[in-house]
Amino acid sequence: MDVKEPVIPSGGSGLLRSPEPGSVRVRVRMAYDGSPFCGWAKQPGLLTVQGCLEEGLETLFRRPVRLTVAGRTDSGVHARGQVAHCDLTANEWASVARGKELSPADALRRRLQGVLSMILGPVTGAVEILDVETAPEGFDARFSALWRRYEYRIADRAENRDPLLRGLTLWHGEALDEAQMNAGAERLLGLQDFKAYCKPREGATTIRELQRFDFSRDSDGVLVATVRADAFCHNMVRCLVGAALPVGAGSHRPERMYERLVSGVRSSQSVFAPPHPLVLQEIGYPPGEELAVRAALTRTRRKTLG
Repeated sequence: MDVKEPVIPSGGSGLLRSPEPGSVRVRVRMAYDGSPFCGWAKQPGLLTVQGCLEEGLETLFRRPVRLTVAGRTDSGVHARGQVAHCDLTANEWASVARGKELSPADALRRRLQGVLSMILGPVTGAVEILDVETAPEGFDARFSALWRRYEYRIADRAENRDPLLRGLTLWHGEALDEAQMNAGAERLLGLQDFKAYCKPREGATTIRELQRFDFSRDSDGVLVATVRADAFCHNMVRCLVGAALPVGAGSHRPERMYERLVSGVRSSQSVFAPPHPLVLQEIGYPPGEELAVRAALTRTRRKTLG
């Protein structure tokens, strides 16, 4: 069923409304190298992921097409499993293949990827359209999502510094104790006010449910932070990782991470971890029959929290 809601902000994607009768909601899954981009959100005069994709869609359909995204990534942050949606007319969807023996979904994926190659020019390949499909009834890329999962790679030993992966890994100058970092991270789990761990946006809530935050070594000895929440505030993941680094190095007690949380204050000593190792890995959604209910609950909760 469609959930009829009043017009509300879409988080950088214009105004979000329920799909018009007869329109087709299209779900797009993509991956991108965030290095050349000033983040996801469209900004005048700057290269952004949203800006390039919407330019490509406007080229194809000869009108502005707005994208609503699951998670807005910051400047320099990457994605392997980003999800967005847009609404097309039934005629636009039916005719996108232009008479070729392709499904509309496959045709849109191929044509949008081709247009992106022209738009991106010297950074062609920085955005890849992984798949396109008609969205289940009630789907909203942003509000239907249950969680977003990020990973952050840290090489804290000289032997783990792979030059071929330096664009995706923080080279940290001190050895880190992941047990101490996990001890500090564990106390931040649950529904909390993360005002001290983000750059608050005016009028937006800083209350989030942190579902997972831990550090582990992968097979090559690199320390990987996994962070999952129902949603994230601006710069929240980088601030969480930045707070854990001095704990791992032994200069801060693990308890300090929780003390900072309850203080509600981002101190002058707060450090944001660099953006280049941060990757949005995956977005989680409920089963199809629960999508509309989840979207309605999320909207209501955001309005209540402010």
